[in-house]
Amino acid sequence: MENPKNNNSSLKAIIAVLAVLLIGSLVYIFKLSSDSEVVKTELTTSMTEKESVMKDLQELKATYDAAIAENTSMSDELIQERDKVVALMDDLNKSKGDVSKYKSQVQAMQSKMKTLVAENDELKKQNGVLTTQRDSTIVVLGESKKFNEVLVGQNEELSKTVERGSKLSVLNTKTAAYKLRSSGKQIETDKASRADILKVSFTIAENQIAKSGDKTYYVQVIDAKNNVLGEKKTESFGDNSLTYSFKTTVKYENKSVNVSEDLPGKDFAKGTYFINVFDNDELVSKTSFSLR
Repeated sequence: MENPKNNNSSLKAIIAVLAVLLIGSLVYIFKLSSDSEVVKTELTTSMTEKESVMKDLQELKATYDAAIAENTSMSDELIQERDKVVALMDDLNKSKGDVSKYKSQVQAMQSKMKTLVAENDELKKQNGVLTTQRDSTIVVLGESKKFNEVLVGQNEELSKTVERGSKLSVLNTKTAAYKLRSSGKQIETDKASRADILKVSFTIAENQIAKSGDKTYYVQVIDAKNNVLGEKKTESFGDNSLTYSFKTTVKYENKSVNVSEDLPGKDFAKGTYFINVFDNDELVSKTSFSLR
């Protein structure tokens, strides 16, 4: 017969072991729960940071899209930067780890965007000023229609001036024939047989952007028989050459300048004459008139 005292001791030992195991299990479960919460918190923080970075990238893309839609001369550069943003968005979408490495890239892109948008806004402002200047010039051209034909093709040249900003506009080009009296007085005439000189005049428009200094223009006068009158000298400009009637040099100081030159001659032919004004080899103005 077993000793009851021994049985009680065994039972107590078993209970003690079970208690230790229970406490260990509770501690293990608590640790697993704590680790899970830490991982959950880290994942939540990571997702929040990822969403924040993605939001910044989406705002960058929207800003570039709006600037590109304005279709300025900076559009190509803006498109390149927008594409970099899109590529980073794709990379961020694929990432599953730490997104902190993307933050510095986003900050650099934001800084670049501010610079480009500021330059784009300044360019639009300058274009607005140039457009106003162009519109004012067109009004002047309309008022000058009482003189022969004025500035054929000036709109094309003016468009180039607006695009470049620093080129000079030549306005109010006109030509008339004169009879020279022995007293030196000049009498305007439209008869070829009475003409002694052709007077060519034009205006160099004010442009505060252009470089000041001496400015040379080459004037070409072609008669009804397709002959170049005057000096008939030839000037080379790279692969191009120009035969001109005379050239005139003007001191330009960013203000309007009126230019007038006389081209003497004799036995002027009847018919239509064509006058071309060149800045080097670039045609900047032209007009025509007739002698009977």
